[in-house]
Amino acid sequence: MRLENKTAIITGAAAGFGEAMARRFAAEGAKIVVADLNGEGAEQVASQICQTQPGAAIPFKADVTIAADVAAMIAAAGHFGPRVDILVNNAGYTHVNQPMIDVDEATYDRVMAVNVKAIFLAAKVIVPVMTDQGGGVILNTASTAGISPRAGLAWYNGSKGAAITITKSMAIELAPHKIRVNCLCPVAGETQMLADFMGEDTPQMRAKFVSTIPWGRLSRPDDVANAALYLVSDEADLITGLAMPIDGGRCI
Repeated sequence: MRLENKTAIITGAAAGFGEAMARRFAAEGAKIVVADLNGEGAEQVASQICQTQPGAAIPFKADVTIAADVAAMIAAAGHFGPRVDILVNNAGYTHVNQPMIDVDEATYDRVMAVNVKAIFLAAKVIVPVMTDQGGGVILNTASTAGISPRAGLAWYNGSKGAAITITKSMAIELAPHKIRVNCLCPVAGETQMLADFMGEDTPQMRAKFVSTIPWGRLSRPDDVANAALYLVSDEADLITGLAMPIDGGRCI
């Protein structure tokens, strides 16, 4: 049980990568706050986790772009005890693949709020908590888009590039407090955002995306969950400031 007696908060945990992380962490002994803007989805995932790991998860409806929601979400971890060992900033948002000047301002603002501002808001609350308790782990979900951008996703690419740089900056500043900060950089995968990344979900567009991945397939939620498990576990004690590609070689 690699996460036994640890408490984790995972945002965007009602589906996709976040759901897979919640299930994987719980299977390894963690107690999970399943946080998502989709409250019903969060309830469903938490309920299913508890069917096999009784009492291991609670749902929490939160908009990660609202400071009060973020503070309440982190406070909800008190259900499991005084510590918050792991925070995964996984909630994400994108715009449809299109020319950069065709993206409207409201969509741009939402992309930046969910993918960048949410990390800021969470840090304002969780860093003092982790500092007082003597350490912790923060894991951000970035993207290969922040390492090797795709055309048509300019503002999404920029938000994930910011997430990577913020991760590295946090890692440097928080290391003296024994708070490790890393980020995941998955290639496009089987999630709700895939159609937006491609512009249209057709066999031809999927083939085009897969052709850029040497390993020959898109990412899967379990690929990301398995990498996340290692980075938040004590086995990765010396690893901080890492932007880990989970990409089948796309960024080589």
